[in-house]
Amino acid sequence: MQMTPQEASLRSREICTLAPVMPVLVIRESAAAGPLAEALISGGLPALEVTLRTPAALEAIRDMAQVPGCVVGAGTLITPDDAVAAKEAGAEFGVSPGATDALLDACEEIGLPLLPGAATASEAMRLLSRGYRMQKFFPAEASGGAPALKAIGAPLPQISFCPTGGITPGNVQGYLDLANVVCAGGSWIAPQELVSAGDWTAIRALARAAAQLPA
Repeated sequence: MQMTPQEASLRSREICTLAPVMPVLVIRESAAAGPLAEALISGGLPALEVTLRTPAALEAIRDMAQVPGCVVGAGTLITPDDAVAAKEAGAEFGVSPGATDALLDACEEIGLPLLPGAATASEAMRLLSRGYRMQKFFPAEASGGAPALKAIGAPLPQISFCPTGGITPGNVQGYLDLANVVCAGGSWIAPQELVSAGDWTAIRALARAAAQLPA
């Protein structure tokens, strides 16, 4: 089912409002996907971004899509083929580090809400002109951090962001305090060593702490 940019942006915003932090996950073994999703959801973080950076990513999305309460999305969408594969695997939304017309066209055509990336005012304005009011600010820290995002928000208050890239427990609140930030994406909630060890209790605790952050 086709989706307009406005519809896609509205759905992306709804997903971003589910919790103050969206875990950004790099999953190397699909067997960990189900238990990982359950730990994060029970900790209060239902919206999960699985990056398409490993061979196990699509299978992990398939498994997570079956977990009750999980809103799983596919990150690192680069090409139209990525979008189609993510949708077929069960992703409810997509996330991209940037945006191309080909990717935007494909996501709209197949009805996959996209959170497109922007790092400058010009990029944000271009997406806004197409109808995308909910965007990803990436790479957040390398692009000037919270001060840069605050500055972009002054002339462009109609755009909301999910900053991602270099977000840590030490700087996340500075982003969440901004008027133009809905949530922040972070990988610290599911560090690889805890996932590899299957330490779901520790991951649940990290998720719970993130879910309680003031937004």
